[in-house]
Amino acid sequence: MFGYYLRLALHSFGRNPGLTSLMVLAIALGIAVCIMTLTVYHAMSGNPIWWKNERLYAVTMDSWDTNHGFTRGNADTHMPPPLMTYRDATFLMRSDIPERKVVMFEASGVLSGTGAAPLRIDTRFTTADFFPMFDVPFLYGSAWGRVADDAPQPMIVLSRDLNDKLFAGANSVGRTLRWNDHEFRVAGVLDYWFPRPRFYDVTSGSFAAPEDAYVPFAWGKALDLRSAGNIDCWKPEPLDTSAEFYASECVWVHLWLELPNRASREHMQSFIDNYWAEQHQAGRFGRPRDNRLTNVSQWLRDQRVVDNDNRVLVGLSFAFLAVCMINTVGLLLAKFLNAAAITGVRRALGASRRQVFMQHLVEVALIAGSGAALGLGLAALGLAAVHHMYAAAHLGRPGGYQELMHFDRVGVLWAIALAILATLLAGLYPAWRVGRLPPAIYLKSQ
Repeated sequence: MFGYYLRLALHSFGRNPGLTSLMVLAIALGIAVCIMTLTVYHAMSGNPIWWKNERLYAVTMDSWDTNHGFTRGNADTHMPPPLMTYRDATFLMRSDIPERKVVMFEASGVLSGTGAAPLRIDTRFTTADFFPMFDVPFLYGSAWGRVADDAPQPMIVLSRDLNDKLFAGANSVGRTLRWNDHEFRVAGVLDYWFPRPRFYDVTSGSFAAPEDAYVPFAWGKALDLRSAGNIDCWKPEPLDTSAEFYASECVWVHLWLELPNRASREHMQSFIDNYWAEQHQAGRFGRPRDNRLTNVSQWLRDQRVVDNDNRVLVGLSFAFLAVCMINTVGLLLAKFLNAAAITGVRRALGASRRQVFMQHLVEVALIAGSGAALGLGLAALGLAAVHHMYAAAHLGRPGGYQELMHFDRVGVLWAIALAILATLLAGLYPAWRVGRLPPAIYLKSQ
């Protein structure tokens, strides 16, 4: 019976090719717009390390001005600063409670010693736990050990892209490079790794590319470096020397902890609160106590990685799809009623209302499938076009919003789901309506 309904649907398409094409195009446009916005929204709002969501925690403390809370732009966030002072972060790092702990900041330096022209690169100064804590994959070698954090030892880890530029993709472990005229030995080379969003440092760009190289955190102070990322200060104090800067109330250091269970989280929270009480007693931390351990998904929400504009855009895309579906309902109704005479003959020859309904529902399903396929293609082309536009504006450098403009399995699933749900819902009323009219009305139209 399905084959018979399929042949009837194909004959119907042949009788009204223009009207059928218009419906397919309307469905395809609505689906394409939804797919594009949902694909980008999914990439922006997703948790790139969801399997560790209840293990990884960003640490924040309200060390801000007693009279004024921390602000982002011109708005009071009612939250602690997302970064910490150097002294607070390094003190909390001494705790043995976390399974792993990472303190870090971003700096910029010049890499040389490879025979090629000196190259300015973004570098993350961090601790050895950064790599196993955030499940960073390695192509060659490995990270430095925790012992190298204390000394610190002159070790460096390269990204795969940087290793491709400097060594044509060869294993560079053991090679020596110069970073700002200081020699470092390559300990490892990362494999492809591009978390979107860059959850571990959203203050320097939520969708920026990971850094080109990684160096032990203690080298920052040894080389008198300051962060190339966000630095927020509230207290008027001298910052002329590196010693003054590192001892200041400026916040510029990230602290992340891996706490595997509830007991460790409670123990760590108590440790942080006790430290806060000691510092408060000593004259610091004049604001009400607000020490937080925030998991990754909540951290992305708190830092407004996906703002309201993105949600409004998703809502508008669904509104556009709804308009397309309403137009499709009208076109389907007109198409089915235009063929009422043929349907009347089938009813007069013994076809039931259910059979007439199923016949037209099969036709709707074919239109839905065609609209989904075309919408899928249009969405892929649209995402590719926007990707090239952002890439051109970004001068071909990795990172940025163009990295979100790619078609993935989520987009395919959305296309199929939207096509089946929206178009079949749109076709239910016309199919039901044409099946409810009595055969006599059809036959009198002849």
